[in-house]
Amino acid sequence: MRGLESREQIQLAGPPQRVLEVRAIPLADGGAVAIMDDVTERWRIDQVRTDFVANVSHELKTPVGAISVLAETIEGETDDELVLRLTGRMVIEAQRMSRTIDDLLELSRIELGGEMLKTDVDMADVVAESIERVAPIAMRKGVPLMVKSEKGVAIISGDFFQLVSAIANLVENAVKYSDETHQVDVRVVTSDTTVSVEVEDRGIGIPADSVDRIFERFYRVDRARNRATGGTGLGLSIVRHVATNHGGEVNVRSREGEGSTFILQIPRVLRSV
Repeated sequence: MRGLESREQIQLAGPPQRVLEVRAIPLADGGAVAIMDDVTERWRIDQVRTDFVANVSHELKTPVGAISVLAETIEGETDDELVLRLTGRMVIEAQRMSRTIDDLLELSRIELGGEMLKTDVDMADVVAESIERVAPIAMRKGVPLMVKSEKGVAIISGDFFQLVSAIANLVENAVKYSDETHQVDVRVVTSDTTVSVEVEDRGIGIPADSVDRIFERFYRVDRARNRATGGTGLGLSIVRHVATNHGGEVNVRSREGEGSTFILQIPRVLRSV
């Protein structure tokens, strides 16, 4: 045989994006055989793992550094009031780390998509569970939640827990960026082919130059406010991936200073009569 076996990966832009592994095997007569394997899933899993490690390393630097500085300041400090204040700050930074890790794990799980448990899901139940999760945050802030949905009307095929995660993130964002007494509306809207959940707030809105970027992981419109509200910058990225996993999409209408409406739209289950 002449020559050696060669192996190369080729990325096809798509959509959908595909990754092929091509092996060229030389034959004794001077010819060759090419074998192509679709390794898209393996490549995607590797990418998710690589992104996860990179994101954890990047996002935990700040809180870890802050805790280290606070610990050094406390060491040998005799002012009890100062020690108490710095200790409280350490707790806040530790909680921030925990939220970031939880959101990164959730995002990685949803990106992989392999654990989806698709069943017929009533979006009224999804909204009810999402509201139950966010209600304590809304109550503490004094933000009323108004829900408009009807059981048995908006049925889709999907993963109940992923959908709850998406809607809860949208509602929690709306609450965090709303002032006290400013109502947040959650509506389930159906058409012939889709089911939409609309989350409308009357908060600070989104600047026009940020609307196209808000679904990027870790993108923050207002970093100072995001830190104050405890946000990780991952919630909307989670929503986008849940929408993609369900063959749907998420969109936003917003005017700075007036509020925002996020719309998660999923294909509905059509039943024959």
